Amino acid sequence: MKSVNIQNKKARFEYQILDKFVAGIQLTGTEIKSIRESKAAITDSFCSFKKDELFIIGMHIEEYAFGNYANHLPKRERKLLLNRQELDKIQKKMKDVGLTIVPLRLFLSEKGWAKLEIAVAKGKKLHDKRNTLKDRDVQRDIDRASK
Repeated sequence: MKSVNIQNKKARFEYQILDKFVAGIQLTGTEIKSIRESKAAITDSFCSFKKDELFIIGMHIEEYAFGNYANHLPKRERKLLLNRQELDKIQKKMKDVGLTIVPLRLFLSEKGWAKLEIAVAKGKKLHDKRNTLKDRDVQRDIDRASK
């Protein structure tokens, strides 16, 4: 089976990661086939609570090429599957001002299930982003010098 690992690099740059969780995704029909072909994007997506359930909003899963009239909608809201203790823990943390839930990575488990790694995160300030860029440049220079 082909390995699927779709990253949200923008999230690690824009947010300071506080706590991570791995959630299943409630998919319909041909969505898993598109994910197995790595035709999904989580860059502009976020997570939100609706009636004590967590949903991912803005996740794009391309329509399956060999699908028929019953093909899925590319940008629909999808329910995330976590146990009640994890949902309560996330909801409790969300009461703090300035925190959000961002998807970090979409992957397939060993059993072939689509999983989403999500994080409770706090937005970085402009100077923090500059420090991240500076640290990245310094690390790149060190790596070049050591070769």
